[in-house]
Order: sequence, then C-alpha cells, then structure tokens
Amino acid sequence: MPNRLIINLCLVTSLLLLAVLLLDRWVSWKTAPYIYDNLPQLPARQVGVVLGTAKYYRNGVINHYYHYRIQGALNAYNSDRVKYLLLSGDNRQQNYNEPITMRRDLLTAGVPPANIVLDYAGFRTLDSIVRTQKVFDTNDFTIITQRFHCERALFIALHLGIRAQCYAVPSPKNMMTIRAREIFARLGAIVDLYLLKREPRFLGPLLPISSMHNVPADAQDYPAVSLKQLLELNQPVVTEQ
Repeated sequence: MPNRLIINLCLVTSLLLLAVLLLDRWVSWKTAPYIYDNLPQLPARQVGVVLGTAKYYRNGVINHYYHYRIQGALNAYNSDRVKYLLLSGDNRQQNYNEPITMRRDLLTAGVPPANIVLDYAGFRTLDSIVRTQKVFDTNDFTIITQRFHCERALFIALHLGIRAQCYAVPSPKNMMTIRAREIFARLGAIVDLYLLKREPRFLGPLLPISSMHNVPADAQDYPAVSLKQLLELNQPVVTEQ
C-alpha cells in the first residue's frame, strides 16, 4: 500500500509538472507573432513601454537585464519606432525607484524630458500592461523587455484585448535560473487572468500620453501616482507578490 501511494504521488506530480511545461510552451507559441528581435522590422507605435527592473544587484554589479532594456528603449526611440517612452516600474520603497532611475539614464542619453512618461505603479507586469491601456489611454503600444518577459507581457495583453507588440532586447548569458522562475511566473499570470481575474493594485485618473508633450525642461517626473497615494500603497495591505 505505501508503495502504491508513492507511485500515485509521483504520477500526479509528473502530470502537474508536464501541465506546467505545456502551459509555458503555449504562452510562447501564442505570443510569437507579436515579438520582434530585429529593430528595422518593428512597426512604429506612438508609445514604447519599458518594463522596470533594478539597475544593480545587491552586490553592486550592474544588472544587464536593465542595461539591455534601456539600450533597447534608446534604439527604438532614436529609430523613430516609438515617440514616447513610458517607464513602468516599482516605487514602493523610498530608496528604490525603478522609473526615476530609468528616466535619469534616458535623459543622460539625450531623450527629451517631454517624451518620457513615468508610471510609478507598475508593481507587476499585469499592472504595467493594464495601466498603459486604462490610465495612459493607449491600446496599441510596443513593450520593451527580454523575450521571455515579452511573452508573458503579451499573453496578458492579448487576453485583455490589448493590441500590443514587443521589441525583444538581448538577454544576459547563463539565465537558466531566471528562465525556470519564469515558468512559474507564467503559471501565476494564467491563474490571475483566468481564475482570480485580478486587476492592477492601483488605477487612478486617466492621463493620456498624447496630452503630455508640453513639459518644462527641468521637469522631475510625471506623477501618475501621487505621493499620498504611494504612501497608502505602502501600508501593510500591500504584501502580496
């Protein structure tokens, strides 16, 4: 009897693992037509959404995922593939601000402040994609990130009827751990979309990007989320991943 129980548990575990792997492949297959690796082939869009990540690892080493996303954003902007860069990332901690960090580097590289828009409430990929549509009033945009992340972001967009495409920037070598984590991140996205039907943690008022072009040269940011709202988001209720 114990042996049969162990065999059944192994069988169930194997089937669940197979299902997870098949779902991972399904996400890749479904989104493949909307991903572009070659910049000259990327159709022009008004808005390029740069998905945030930390600039440095905890040991102070540069995060090449960040580096490639910023370089990809610059390439897309300078090639007139996008007109505005919407920088969407996390800003829940006082000493950690993905959008501001990205903005600083893009300004240094010569992108005018009037063409940079900040979204401080891009806590998750789902938040970033949905807020681009519902807060920044665009339903047809280019996502800028690595291919594996493109696939999950596009899967969310396609499920919600958003006409997005993705410019896949290079990935660092030796990303096996990241790719393994991505499998379960995709499973979480499927659960969020099909079972939990999750919404972004924060939406807020409509802020069309096309109306934001008149910005002073010394402008600090586009506060899509006010300081008061950010403090409210920092309360203990914001503990889910």
